[in-house]
Amino acid sequence: MEGAEELARRLSTSTEKDSSLAELVRPPRPKGKQGRSPRRRRDAKRRLDDQGRQPCGMERRRLPGQPENAEPPASTAETAGTSPKRWDRCRRAHFLHGPYPATHFGPKACILPNPTSVMHIQDPASQRLTWNKPPEHVLVIRKIRDKNLLEPFKELCKFLIEEKQLVVYVEKKVADDATLSQDETFGAIGNQLCIFREGYDDISDCIDLIICLGGDGTLLYASSLFQGSVPPVMAFHLGSLGFLMPFRFESYKTEVAKVFEGNAAITLRSRLKVKVVKGTSQKMLQSYMAENGTSSSKGNPRAGEDSDAGKVTLQLQVLNEVVVDRGPSSYLSNVDLYLDGRLITSVQGDGVIVSTPTGSTAYAAAAGASMIHPNVPAIMVTPICPHSLSFRPIVVPAGVELMITLSPDARNTVWVSFDGRKRQEIRHGNSIKITTSCYPVPSICCHDLVYDWFESLAECLHWNVRKKQAQLIDVTDDSDTEN
Repeated sequence: MEGAEELARRLSTSTEKDSSLAELVRPPRPKGKQGRSPRRRRDAKRRLDDQGRQPCGMERRRLPGQPENAEPPASTAETAGTSPKRWDRCRRAHFLHGPYPATHFGPKACILPNPTSVMHIQDPASQRLTWNKPPEHVLVIRKIRDKNLLEPFKELCKFLIEEKQLVVYVEKKVADDATLSQDETFGAIGNQLCIFREGYDDISDCIDLIICLGGDGTLLYASSLFQGSVPPVMAFHLGSLGFLMPFRFESYKTEVAKVFEGNAAITLRSRLKVKVVKGTSQKMLQSYMAENGTSSSKGNPRAGEDSDAGKVTLQLQVLNEVVVDRGPSSYLSNVDLYLDGRLITSVQGDGVIVSTPTGSTAYAAAAGASMIHPNVPAIMVTPICPHSLSFRPIVVPAGVELMITLSPDARNTVWVSFDGRKRQEIRHGNSIKITTSCYPVPSICCHDLVYDWFESLAECLHWNVRKKQAQLIDVTDDSDTEN
């Protein structure tokens, strides 16, 4: 017993000496962290990590007008599978079809994150088609009233049904073609076609692939059928221009087989989300009147009195452009252009075109705009015959919200059309809101994103085609020989 007590006393003495020595060696604890155990510090660090640390190592800063309990922005992985409801909850969606821009500038500077925006990060080089499951349902769109497309249409349908064992959907007007019904050899294939009617049947959830036969109008029509997510589009050039149609039908079996195997290049053609709103914001109208020193009753005496003010009367996804023109009136159109709620300018002339990069080679190019590659995230604003020599076309970032309203002192109304369809009149108090849609049109490339576009410029629009200068045989300058 005495030996055990002696051993315990020695151990206690050794422990006290070690602890006193450790106190001398241990560095002093910072005042800010005194009283916090390592476990509490780990918990605090874990909470900061869960909230999302900033790339530059700074504490999260609250944006002007942002509540203290605002949720952090979603990560890339979270936004990749975001449902449409999440997009609707956002103020607007910045959908960028390009490399993610650098957010760090030097060792200390970075971009302040915006929790109200949602970004889709997509490197153009990685835009490759892949199939989670083999495609089963194919929509074939054919240019109507073109007899030259009957044989290619029958060949394609027979190939897809008999050899590929696929379910083929066609429009009712195509299936009711008298020439097809009289063809006995096509009767067995025609009975297996699935018929749909535009405006009555919803096929947005059952189509895996779209194949277009015709001109650019067939691709625009395919885009109008899908107001949400659009299946991949394979377009064969069998029409007049075919700027958006990279494939040749002569090798359709080989090309279709390659697409079904996957790993094909994809061009994400951005679309415009357009809303026609009845009744302009009274606050914005009053602000405009105060800037211009006019009465709020001028040109719009009943603004704010309509019970349906603020009601969305039409919402569309537009692939090419939104055109606002003066219609049948002989007067100049006079509309106001807002960007993110601020008045930018007034457009006086024949009208204005708001186009996507895909639409920059259509009506906008004819009106004097530049041509933009479809992968550039942008919206182009082009005036139509403006009554000002200095009004040039402009390009604004994708994701901003444009609003077009009829000026209060305008002499006449204006008309609007969307990809050449659904033309309607815009009166005083109505507005057109335009922003980049989060549902692009995935167009399958024949070669790659760059080569297909420049090949279309050269072949369809004859871009930079001219007679070359003759080569000089004698390069000696005549002025030198005379002296």
